[in-house]
Amino acid sequence: MRTSTDIVGSVILDRPYHDAPVSPLYYDGKKEQLAFEKPDGKSADRRHHARLWQVLEKGTTGRPVWLGSLTFDRGVGLSHDTGQVTHHIGANIDAERDLLMRDLRTAYLVEAFFQISGIGPTLFARNGEGDPYYTDGEIGVANLVVDGVKRMEPPPTLPPPALIVLKDRVWHSVSSSIAR
Repeated sequence: MRTSTDIVGSVILDRPYHDAPVSPLYYDGKKEQLAFEKPDGKSADRRHHARLWQVLEKGTTGRPVWLGSLTFDRGVGLSHDTGQVTHHIGANIDAERDLLMRDLRTAYLVEAFFQISGIGPTLFARNGEGDPYYTDGEIGVANLVVDGVKRMEPPPTLPPPALIVLKDRVWHSVSSSIAR
């Protein structure tokens, strides 16, 4: 109840809520190990979320491999399931992936970028709270720098296969007409 009151107060008064909670998200039965948020404005109604799970202790480079989920809280409303105050996510989840990759590039924290195919294009899906979302289904991968040593030259981006490039062109024209 207190959290709901604090979120509503933050939104109505347009003031920060520095300790705003992040609702848990589960992957493979496991709650995220790390969660971050990036405010979009002063209040807690609009914010970017990143939740991370360590999926391998050692990948091919001998370093841990993390899987992430990104969402944008577009506003506060009532849960479709519980009736409690909650956040509703923005439908374009690819925009969050692309924002994180741009932020990592800008911070010079990436050795290389590439993309792998995930679930495939999804136009009319809903999350656990009933909010609509859509995605091209691709997964952005960033190999981070070692020990936080910034890479001052632009990291290479390995190009996706030609078939994925074609799919992305079609997808972006379809999804942009839906988003209007």
